[in-house]
Amino acid sequence: MAEPRDTGKDPDLTKGINLIDFGGRQMLRGHVGKASVVLALVGDEVLAVDARCTHYGGALDDGLLSGDTVRCPLHHACFSLRTGEALGVPAFDSLSCWLVERDGDQIRVREKARPVAARAVAGASEPQAIAIIGAGAAGFACAEMLRRRGYAGALTMLSADKDPPYDRPNLSKDYLAGNAPAEWMPLKPEAFYREKTIDLRLGVSVASIDGTARKVVLDDGQVLAFDRLLIATGAEPVRPPIPGADLAHVFTLRSFSDGRALAAATEKAKSAVVLGSGFIGLETAAALRMRGLEVHVVSRDARPLEKLLGPALGDVIAALHEDHGVKFHMQTSIRAIAADAVTLETGERIATDLVIIGAGVRPRTALAEAANLPVAHGILVDARLETPMPGIYAAGDVARWSGGADGETRRVEHWVVAERQGQVAAENMLGASMPFRDAPFFWSAHYDTAIRYVGHAETWDECVVDGNIAAHDASISYRRGGRTLAVATIGRDIEALAAGQRLAGAG
Repeated sequence: MAEPRDTGKDPDLTKGINLIDFGGRQMLRGHVGKASVVLALVGDEVLAVDARCTHYGGALDDGLLSGDTVRCPLHHACFSLRTGEALGVPAFDSLSCWLVERDGDQIRVREKARPVAARAVAGASEPQAIAIIGAGAAGFACAEMLRRRGYAGALTMLSADKDPPYDRPNLSKDYLAGNAPAEWMPLKPEAFYREKTIDLRLGVSVASIDGTARKVVLDDGQVLAFDRLLIATGAEPVRPPIPGADLAHVFTLRSFSDGRALAAATEKAKSAVVLGSGFIGLETAAALRMRGLEVHVVSRDARPLEKLLGPALGDVIAALHEDHGVKFHMQTSIRAIAADAVTLETGERIATDLVIIGAGVRPRTALAEAANLPVAHGILVDARLETPMPGIYAAGDVARWSGGADGETRRVEHWVVAERQGQVAAENMLGASMPFRDAPFFWSAHYDTAIRYVGHAETWDECVVDGNIAAHDASISYRRGGRTLAVATIGRDIEALAAGQRLAGAG
């Protein structure tokens, strides 16, 4: 979580400022008492909102002003400057708006404005009952948006997980490193579900979906009727058939329960082997090093993240981890796991207390297949995230959607994508007919270095670097046929925001 700035260094907005104090910038941060407030120039108007993102406290004056919205530089949450509403995840809580008193070029702020109710769209024709299978990013975002938009019908969330919706990206970052306490992890307190009359059922399994009868059947025989259904079953970790992979000291990291178990195991461990050099594997490696464990990373790839980010950035990330003591074993895998060691395919034996398997995930499509919904490495949906069976939607890691300038279908395993899709599905359940057009976005933290990636490029024929990757000051564009498909940045947060805007517009 970002550290709060010293408001004493910012202008006191109760005493007033002049337009010239903006110094050519579009935003200026000041304070009202102990509250940090950002002023934004929007045309001829001056608007004022809280200066900190409600997600993880990013400084909004370092973000991107677009029309009458502002986007956080850390995780790209978007807020309305007029109402304070969190228009784009990963933030859900609104900002406070502040009253701006203006006399020519003189500007003063002394008190908050009255909260503005979020836009409501639900009405007499709304569905009577909505069911959501899955309580991860997409499922939670859908439920939250339905209530925010005024939906008053029955709303049920069915989750095999025993924990209420939580911040999954933090599992391999601050939580595992020991920097984020468990109370940070829930997306909302349990009281939220009671207050919003969301029937959150944890630890339940769905046996089948009957799309014709509009029913969901649970494993215990209970039947739940629905008018609209969201399938947000997510993905599950791949567990390669390695002898010893079922031993007690072998972990995957997908659920909060996984995270608690692994964090507890590190208390008595001195070493760990991580299988996989993707983002989860490397973030896990970094977190374990921050706990003081000796860490080995094993991967079939030639260098970390090369398939996604290219060789130059992959080498820099590898060097970053090596500088922090991580030992890489590339172009090999684990042949067998014993109680105190792993044996690689090369024959090398590595003594270890823990093994973490980060070999990727696969979408959970079994329910959809059994319901005769089209599946091709994901549930096939249209640009509105609706399946060919009207009223049944899919979102998140399990969904393969159509749309975009290239006409290709895509399935993207990013947290923010899943949240945004859940929100779009909610709008469409209430009659919006809204296509999903956001540019995919994710962030990855490695020690004190962050990578931000916008767009989606499964393959590219050109990788263009602007800046110095080794100095952690660069923007990398991934192009195919002369068209930019994705951009990764390191040390250039505002460029990532701008690239996301461009790519969303191109889609």
